[in-house]
Amino acid sequence: MSLLFNMLSVGTRTESPALAEDAQPTESEKEIYNQVNVVLKDAEGILEDLQSYRGAGHEIREAIQHPADEKLQEKAWGAVVPLVGKLKKFYEFSQRLEAALRGLLGALTSTPYSPTQHLEREQALAKQFAEILHFTLRFDELKMTNPAIQNDFSYYRRTLSRMRINNVPAEGENEVNNELSNRMSLFYAEATPMLKTLSDATTKFVSENKNLPIENTTDCLSTMASVCRVMLETLEYRSRFTNEETVSFCLRVMVGIILLYDHVHPVGAFAKTSKIDMKGCIKVLKDQPPNSVEGLLNALRYTTKHLNDETTSKQIKSMLQ
Repeated sequence: MSLLFNMLSVGTRTESPALAEDAQPTESEKEIYNQVNVVLKDAEGILEDLQSYRGAGHEIREAIQHPADEKLQEKAWGAVVPLVGKLKKFYEFSQRLEAALRGLLGALTSTPYSPTQHLEREQALAKQFAEILHFTLRFDELKMTNPAIQNDFSYYRRTLSRMRINNVPAEGENEVNNELSNRMSLFYAEATPMLKTLSDATTKFVSENKNLPIENTTDCLSTMASVCRVMLETLEYRSRFTNEETVSFCLRVMVGIILLYDHVHPVGAFAKTSKIDMKGCIKVLKDQPPNSVEGLLNALRYTTKHLNDETTSKQIKSMLQ
């Protein structure tokens, strides 16, 4: 979707962020933009593969119930190996996405500009940042509702371990060696693996760039969250949306930013000192048709880091009940 944040004057009453249809990178943006674009071009295909992932549950059950039947063991292994190839592809894409995010963070937080100035100057990069967050929430929503992923991978690892003990050559082991298998296992054990990858990458970016105040990163996030909220709650801007997909995009990006901010900021997104208007953001979500935002509200309820802290007001907690 071609969407960008056009920062006019965040925080003023007369002018608010508007929505424009396209943003071409300036000369200074082009190098990072092109690197990120290569990754984003593959994002939709990854989501399609994940959406169509059906798993090998039937074959695995048959093999477990009849452990002495070699044909059923071979059939289950033959069904699982190509699926693990897909899971490997998803995991490797998360590593590419992490590198893309770090490149964008470097561009959008560098001195001497403020976060708002960056988002005004580098609108094409802001759009890419939003697209990464949109992809992340869509990926994690699909993963959370597909238990076959972890079941398939657990079966693969158990079978591989048994084959090694029995000195049986394992076709497919070269695809996923032991070290990669361990890393993939940690990735898929997460309820929201892509968000965890991005929050870890953002935290690492902050710790590795000690010359940059953490506020450069968190203010960039809170400014983008403000843009999304204003676009969604202001009738003048909302009326410019040509389809509901744009609304879904903005809602997902807003929630993605909140989750990232909450994991990266020392006190999180829910404290009184947070620069994200959490009450306003939750109200925007609650104003949508319930079936369209339940997954996003659940993301705030169950995958944030600081919601249950003592510093979170009772009003915010009750809004999310």
